[in-house]
Parts: sequence; C-alpha cells; structure tokens
Amino acid sequence: MSARRLRRRVVSGLMTGLVAGLCLVAVLALLLILGHLVAKGASSLDWSFFVKNPVPAGQAGGGVANAIVGTVIVVGVAALIGLPIGIGTGLYLAEYGSGRLGWVVRFVADVLNGTPSIVVGIFAWTWLVKPMGGFSALAGSVALAALMVPMLARTTEEMVRLVPHSLREAALALGYPRWRTSLRIIARTALAGIVTGCLVGIARIAGETAPLLFTALGNLNFTTSILQPMQTLSLQIFVYATGPFDEWHRLAWAAALVLMGLVLLLALAARAAVRQRHGTAR
Repeated sequence: MSARRLRRRVVSGLMTGLVAGLCLVAVLALLLILGHLVAKGASSLDWSFFVKNPVPAGQAGGGVANAIVGTVIVVGVAALIGLPIGIGTGLYLAEYGSGRLGWVVRFVADVLNGTPSIVVGIFAWTWLVKPMGGFSALAGSVALAALMVPMLARTTEEMVRLVPHSLREAALALGYPRWRTSLRIIARTALAGIVTGCLVGIARIAGETAPLLFTALGNLNFTTSILQPMQTLSLQIFVYATGPFDEWHRLAWAAALVLMGLVLLLALAARAAVRQRHGTAR
C-alpha cells in the first residue's frame, strides 16, 4: 500500500470518527435534557395534573388544564392563520417567483426567519393589543403565525422545486391551466414534504414564550375565548419557574416535560411524513 493511499485512509477514518463524535454529542444533549425532565417532572404527572386548574399561590395540588387547552387553542388558531399564507407564498415563490417581486419576498422571509421572537411580540402588541384595548389569545396566535409563515414559505418553496419539471410539462400539455397545475399536480406531489414543513413549524411555535408575554399575557382561570387573555404551557412554565414556591417549581418541571413530549410527537409525525414520502417515491 502506497503512503498516499494510507494517508487518505487515515484522514478518512479520522473525519468519520469526528463526525460520529459530533453526532453523538448532539444526541447526548437531547438525551440529557429528556432524562433531566423525566427525573424532575415525571413524578408530578397524574390525572389531576391534566384535568385541574392551578390553585392559589402557596397551596399544594392543582394542575395545568387551562394551559394545555390554551396551548391547543392558541397554536391551533396560529396554524389556521399561518399555514394557508405560508403554503400559498411558497407555491408562488416556486412557480411564479422568478421576478423582482419573488426576490423581495424571499429576502423578507429570510430576514423574518432570523428576527427574534420577542420583536415579533412587540410588533403584535403595537398593532393588535393596543388598538384592541387588551390582551387576547387571538393576538398571541397572530404573533405565532408571523413566526411560522416565513419558515413555512421557504420550506414549501424548496419542496415544490423538488418536483420534476416533466410533471408540469405533462399537465400543461394536457390543457391544464398553470394555476390548476400548481394546485392539483405540483402541490399534491410535494404534499408529504409540505406536511413535514407544517409540522416542524407548529412544533417551533408551540414552545414560544416571548411573543405571548406581550399578546396572550396568560390567565390562571380556564377560558376558551380567543378574545380574552389565555394561558399556555410555555407561559405557565415561565410563571412557575420564576415563582418563589417549591410547589410551583415542581409543576413547572412537569409542564416542561409535557411540552417537550408534545414537540417530540410533532417531530415524530414529521419523520413519519418524510418516510412516507420516500416510500411513495420508490
């Protein structure tokens, strides 16, 4: 074996080991976080934790039912607002965004993707909370949708661009108008990838706290009205973790474990969508 070939093998082995080590560090960080949450919060999970509302400060017991329902409502409304806008913007960028307007939209989306979430919260407070005269879950949903739209738009654009151009040509040759081709042929072909982007976007906004501090504010009482302040798991964790009571700290760990479990479920659903996409491709 020549010295050059031996050197290449040694360098290849070292780089492979380095990459494997970095992957192990990334996985280990996730395992440590999950392990710590389970150790701190699993013992506090019981039926009352999920079905009862918080009790007055200093008392033992209670749960986070209001925060769980509030999270579902706030994130659900944000998805109803953000998903159509984000998917539609991504389709436009992929199919018609070759001009100057497309460049501007991409630039704005990239800038918004890097904007701190607290800035979006301040923006929502200025343009929604202040004119409406009070905090509300609707304002929180709009703020979360603003965080989700640019990421979803860019993800949808990339997924649509992966569709073979021959499908477009075949549909147009059969007499389909271009808009119908984009919606019924291209979007359906890229559906699994678009769904994956939607799940990742929802998982990202589900744990946001800063925008909700300026919009939804939080509410220790149970409510389902989107025009009133509403509690979410992230806000509940913030309040309990910064409080002076050990009972609050215990419930904060349990709520963090539930929120982490929700994010993991969405991540697993995204992985399942990707697997289904590749299976269909085969």
